[in-house]
Amino acid sequence: MRLATLRRTRHEPPLPGLHGPARLERRAGALARRARPGDLAVIEHLDLDGPSAQLLVDARVAAVVNAAASISGRYPNIGPQLLMEAGIPLLDAVGPEVMRLVDDGEKLRLDGDTLYRGDQPVCHGTLMTPQSVAAAMETARANLGAQLRAFAHATTEHLRRERDLLLDGSGVPGVGTPLAGRPVVVVTRGRGSDQDLRSLRSWLRTTDPVLVGVDEGADALLAAGLRPHLLVGDPRLMSEDVLESGAELVIRADRDGNVPGLDRAEQSGVEPVVFPMSGSSEDAALLLVEAHDPALVVGVGWHPTLAALVDSGRADMPSAFLTRLRLGDRFVDASAVAALHRRPARTWPLWLLMLVLLAGLVATVVLAPDATPLGDLRQSLMDTANDLLGRTPPQ
Repeated sequence: MRLATLRRTRHEPPLPGLHGPARLERRAGALARRARPGDLAVIEHLDLDGPSAQLLVDARVAAVVNAAASISGRYPNIGPQLLMEAGIPLLDAVGPEVMRLVDDGEKLRLDGDTLYRGDQPVCHGTLMTPQSVAAAMETARANLGAQLRAFAHATTEHLRRERDLLLDGSGVPGVGTPLAGRPVVVVTRGRGSDQDLRSLRSWLRTTDPVLVGVDEGADALLAAGLRPHLLVGDPRLMSEDVLESGAELVIRADRDGNVPGLDRAEQSGVEPVVFPMSGSSEDAALLLVEAHDPALVVGVGWHPTLAALVDSGRADMPSAFLTRLRLGDRFVDASAVAALHRRPARTWPLWLLMLVLLAGLVATVVLAPDATPLGDLRQSLMDTANDLLGRTPPQ
């Protein structure tokens, strides 16, 4: 009887849906740092922004379960749209209780609008589709005017709090990495950062700029075969390889004295520079670089448009806007640099052609029955070389 029961169990069809281990973290960006392909990402991220969603796409998670509303309607954030384009299912607004009902690493199953543990439902939500995302984005765009008015007020308040930093540059720490008068590339792990780095390959070789990695952007540099000179942000979002690369580390600290990731840096044996400010790691990197008088600041993974500023989240919008004003025309997008830069023409084919022609001329003179005198041969070779190099022979 026991063997027969076992045989029937083995032949039972598998339960439908997507199966995988759960990975829990409230913010999508922090979860993506340790997610593996096939994981079910369980987050509580209101208004899922584009950069965070792109990190989940890059981590190749099987599905995303959001306890909060991925598009609340306050402003048009593009995170859910990126998940739809990548074919990653999004179960939305399942409620905050999922964060205590699910254990990190346990095997779960997503089928339709329900998350299961085996055949027992854990929570229900709304399974987002491209159509529902488009409708929610349309509603959010209609509310954008009110959000921009709130943004104007928040910008004024941020400028009041950070006046000395934004207007005078006071409070920016010193760093050992030489930045003055040099081009600087600031890399954040935004949408298209890998493509931006590929497009800059030729410019990077000829210019030799300072490479600054912001949070996960430092790992993007390593993945592209480039070693960062300066790290800015939260060490918890950086890999061990990055922290051990020898780059100087600057941690963005909160104004209340909290230093996120300080323990991680100390465990890795890195002595960081602390930069207190209210804003994002990206803004800290730009203000730090700008204060040390670089020749040019190139942004990789940045898209300084109104839509990108809105998508960065309401809390960071004022800081991002004012920081870009501070940099002015020193800050350029990587795509603009790649479009304007032209790879220098290679000269080795010309030299090779010249050698081949000279070798043929020598062979012709040597093998000719009525061999040319040595002086005439020398003059002939000099005339040929001058013609190829575009020089005027001496009179």
